[in-house]
Amino acid sequence: MMISRRNFLAVAGAAAAAAALTACGGSSSSTASSAAASTSAAASTAEGGEKIVKVALTCDTGTIDDESFNQACWTAVSGYMGDDCQYYIPEADASDEDRETMIRQAVNDGADVIVCVGYLYGASLAWAADQYPDVKFIAIDVTQGDIGTDAIPANCYCITFKEEQAGYLAGYAVVKDGKTKLGFLGGMAVPAVIRYGYGYVQGADAAAQELGTNIDINYFYGGQFYGDANITSRMEGWYSNGTQVVFACGGGIYTSAVEAALKNNGYVVGVDVDQNYIGVNGVADGSFAYNPFITSAMKGLTEAVNTALSDIEAGDWSNIAASNGNFGLEDGDYVGLPTDADSWNFKTFTTDEYEALKNKIKSGEIVVDNSSDDSTKPTVSEFTTVNYIQ
Repeated sequence: MMISRRNFLAVAGAAAAAAALTACGGSSSSTASSAAASTSAAASTAEGGEKIVKVALTCDTGTIDDESFNQACWTAVSGYMGDDCQYYIPEADASDEDRETMIRQAVNDGADVIVCVGYLYGASLAWAADQYPDVKFIAIDVTQGDIGTDAIPANCYCITFKEEQAGYLAGYAVVKDGKTKLGFLGGMAVPAVIRYGYGYVQGADAAAQELGTNIDINYFYGGQFYGDANITSRMEGWYSNGTQVVFACGGGIYTSAVEAALKNNGYVVGVDVDQNYIGVNGVADGSFAYNPFITSAMKGLTEAVNTALSDIEAGDWSNIAASNGNFGLEDGDYVGLPTDADSWNFKTFTTDEYEALKNKIKSGEIVVDNSSDDSTKPTVSEFTTVNYIQ
């Protein structure tokens, strides 16, 4: 069964995300906290379904308030469950054993559904699915190949997205909007980030060919999902040397790109969710001189997790268990750019042009290479120069 085609582009912004962070308890290897729920949105159980007792969210890296990947998944869990959920954050450089420990702790804390976030959970899921056959696992950005078993375990549902399509849309849009000096700042070279980046390169190159314009792209992985002084310094170098816009693709790593952009009148492409609100809030509180977010390359994380939880309580788990839902534009608006007027910050690229491009991808007229092999770079035309930085 496919995830229902509700439009994820209206996913909650800053206020909803902030509320979600206080909805349930959280823990890590060094700290634990909990707060009273401000809302309780747990769905009623349909006839033939299963009442969920408690949901755990286990992350592979980063923070719960990254305003991107982890937070989007947590927004879904906490919004659906109210009090009956908890998140688990590992310390830096977590191992498979550390992830198994978090899963074990979640089960001991009473979770009967565990949402595992990130492809690094593959090996841990192979162990956990066998160890806890009565627990249901929802695995985000995880495939059967990551798990390493002959088939996806019967108590596991994998959710992946066609990030390359979202990246393509973003790259195409910024070049059509007049940008010729681009950057891609990835967190870590994991499959989802690679697909975003390679899609970005392909889309930018397609627009450059249409315009007959030469473009340059700096491409770099920071090796982490958070910003720091070293990454900020590198970004400042990019912007000061002419880079106009950087796709900051990797959780909290966007902070380094934004800091550098603001010092050089540059722009940033957000990731996973519509990050425009960060720029709006920054302008409102006086910390930003202008909104640096030109757009965001999004995927329906919150919607996908919410729908999977709904399927369990509706009695539809058997339709999605042991399967991999891989969602892109062919299936609905599962990836894309935000089109609300407040988030559409392009100067010349129009929503009509955007919709036409989306339709070409949906119909198969445009096929975006979905490679996630870091060693095999996307093919580009003579109009595009990509500087891959080690």
